[in-house]
Amino acid sequence: MLHFIQKFSQASSKMLKHSFTLRLGASRRMDTFSLRMCLQQNFSPLFPRTWLFSSFPVCMSKTQYYHTSPCSFKKQQKQAVVPARSPSTITYLPDSPKPALCITLAGLIPFVAPPLVMVMTKTYIPILALTQMAYGASFLSFLGGVRWGFALPEGSPAKPDFLNLANSTAPVLFSWFAFLISERLSEAIVTVIIGLGIALHSELFLLPHYPNWFKALRIVVTLVAFLSFVITLVVKDIYPEKGPKRPGQVK
Repeated sequence: MLHFIQKFSQASSKMLKHSFTLRLGASRRMDTFSLRMCLQQNFSPLFPRTWLFSSFPVCMSKTQYYHTSPCSFKKQQKQAVVPARSPSTITYLPDSPKPALCITLAGLIPFVAPPLVMVMTKTYIPILALTQMAYGASFLSFLGGVRWGFALPEGSPAKPDFLNLANSTAPVLFSWFAFLISERLSEAIVTVIIGLGIALHSELFLLPHYPNWFKALRIVVTLVAFLSFVITLVVKDIYPEKGPKRPGQVK
């Protein structure tokens, strides 16, 4: 009899535990269902139901996560931070010092003015093309001097080694060769264009020591000079040439 009572008490305790577990699970399911219904009733006019129920487990996982330890929450926040990408060099143009920006923009006038005058008059004027080429060659020499002067001061990131000093003389050589073949003006203009492109490439990729705002200015100047030279070459092919009047020439 005593043995039967002990078995009955053990069985009843197991049943109570099982019923408590079932009630707890049922209560949790009911809370989850009631929360779903509440969200559906409140936000159904704004969002579709499919989106709400598909995103509901994510919301629940985030809710459960916020109830975890503060250390894990801080760790998750650090992992979620994505480092910002460094902007391209051209975006540093507004950071240029005002005197440098104004002088650079004014220095673009000798590049833009000759092809603009020729397009407006619909005439190819060799003397204007020659002045444009001469200014571009002089600008190449200026770039070489800038590189040389940048490498000389103590503490400069550009050391006075063969790489920096040899690259500073390369634009000067293109400038000299352009003046040498100035009688063939088209070839001289192409030489200046190649010199500007090589100088820009070395300053941006081979010798990345200039400030970002100066690199942005160099990109702008090179693009404007390239477009102005191309327009001059196109004008030479499509418009008649205007030269000095010869003796006995009929107007």
